[in-house]
Amino acid sequence: MSAILSADDLNDFISPGVACIKPVETLPVVPPSPTLEHEVFRDDGPTSTAADPAQISLTDCLACSGCVTSAEAVLVSLQSHAEVLRALDVGPGLDLSLHPTNINTLHGSSHTPPPLLYVASVSPQARANLAAACGPGVTEQQASCMLEQLFSGPSGLRAGGAFNNGFTWVVDTNAARDATLVLGTDEVLSAPSPAGAAKPRPILTSSCPGWVCYAEKTHPHVLGHLSKVKSPQALTGTLLKTTLSRMLNISADRIWHVAVMPCFDKKLEASREELMDGAWDDTKPYAGSKGIRDVDCVITSKEVLLLAESRGIDFFSLPKTGLEERRLPFPDPILDRFLFPSSQRQRTRPPAAAGSSGGNLYFILQSVLAQNPGAVLHTVRGRNIDVVEYNITADGNETPLFKAARYYGFRNIQNLVRRLRPARPSRLPGGRPIGAARRGGASGAGAGLDFAYVEVMACPGGCTNGGGQIKVDDEIILARRQVDSRAETYGAKPGPQEQKAWLADIDEAYFSADEDDVTGSVATNGQNEALFHGDEIDGISPSYVRDTLLHWAGITGISLDKLVYTTYREVVSEVGKSTAPGSKKKSVDAAEHVVQLASKIGGGW
Repeated sequence: MSAILSADDLNDFISPGVACIKPVETLPVVPPSPTLEHEVFRDDGPTSTAADPAQISLTDCLACSGCVTSAEAVLVSLQSHAEVLRALDVGPGLDLSLHPTNINTLHGSSHTPPPLLYVASVSPQARANLAAACGPGVTEQQASCMLEQLFSGPSGLRAGGAFNNGFTWVVDTNAARDATLVLGTDEVLSAPSPAGAAKPRPILTSSCPGWVCYAEKTHPHVLGHLSKVKSPQALTGTLLKTTLSRMLNISADRIWHVAVMPCFDKKLEASREELMDGAWDDTKPYAGSKGIRDVDCVITSKEVLLLAESRGIDFFSLPKTGLEERRLPFPDPILDRFLFPSSQRQRTRPPAAAGSSGGNLYFILQSVLAQNPGAVLHTVRGRNIDVVEYNITADGNETPLFKAARYYGFRNIQNLVRRLRPARPSRLPGGRPIGAARRGGASGAGAGLDFAYVEVMACPGGCTNGGGQIKVDDEIILARRQVDSRAETYGAKPGPQEQKAWLADIDEAYFSADEDDVTGSVATNGQNEALFHGDEIDGISPSYVRDTLLHWAGITGISLDKLVYTTYREVVSEVGKSTAPGSKKKSVDAAEHVVQLASKIGGGW
């Protein structure tokens, strides 16, 4: 992030986004002045009644394609496919296959910058979206191979550019997802929090940046409930930057990491100061530092197609098989097996009950059931499909052992945060508290909400419906549909029903297993036997994950708490306030402020 653009700037004003259903043009229009033959005006010209400000509530916009602040728009625009191409063309890349042991001699010269090591990470939701865009019969695993061909293959990005640079590794974020599931479960089911103090209930998912941004700006009373575990994107970035910088003895700014995500808000997450190297590098003071981001750039599924198009590559024509050349091993063999599991340890596909957002809640529920043999899970549907409550009871006992819920979409999130609002004391002597306490019969935040955990996602339907995903009415899909049998399914002019069918295709790719998942080369030297610890829950071994995380902390020499946990803070807007105590001068106009930021940044970070 630029030194003059920080997270503190992400609070200036809300401007309607492209998908806003209440755009600026709906503001009241000043009626035209009557056409009178004789009119009298004041010396300073005719007067008019100023239009009232637009009233846009959170229920009027979506998480990822709705309203953002102007400075956030700058952040989003500076993380794009164009930024990926710019980074690839800054100079010759660091080729570890040519210099595996002599890496410290490659520092560049006075005329060229030090060579960069390029790494990429891809989310399963983005792969599923691209698989659906490719057409019927294309699986997520095949889309994964196409992405690997684009980022690392000879017919991909390496075939063009000033230096024919490509990405050394393309990592599946499901590896970090496994870790976040285990860490999140430990956080919920263990009494103390990572900091050692009791955490208020319920614990709320924090892997959705749209939800976190909303909470920090508008409902700081829920910040204490947010899970401290990093999201899979953030954890992947930290793992890559810390391990590669420590084991290759290069600085973090020489490792350039791009993440492919389903959501534009992930770009904002990557820009957080809490997710920069100052948070884990003891040589850098964290407070107020402008460090190196663990994720340098985030692009969405849509921007993957733009990235390929910018280099004259037809993404849909890329091979749907893995690269022929052998993948370069990750510097640490244990982390290599964790990030790139063999065919015998392929991660199981999540069931539909887990949802399309990573399965945080589902894994916690399965862990509780595993700890309580004979317990029964009860599902209670809410007022709509995006609200579901879960109760686990012991056999023959009506008292729940564990209660949790799922809240997707901002319309439902508003109801959740309203129930978490602390009770206000009554102004009348001896009066009862006002608010949540009256409903729940208790006092304090969360009174009347007895869930232990709530999975919160901003997008209705989950992450496969992210704002950065390819939609059914996008031009590329419309063009491909003309020669695709899906035209009969979606119709000539896609509407809500067609989009619903499109999302079903994405979910099918996300949840369906692939033959390649259970076939392939067989691992040798008994490595798989060492990976299975006999405590698998939904195909994930918590003890194996914990051992791997401890190993990671050991080889990097960094505390595990610094590696896997993050923090949140209330964001207070300064717009319209005095620039100094007692000053009558207001802060600079928001639009002018953004123009100043953009001009100082100069189009780069």
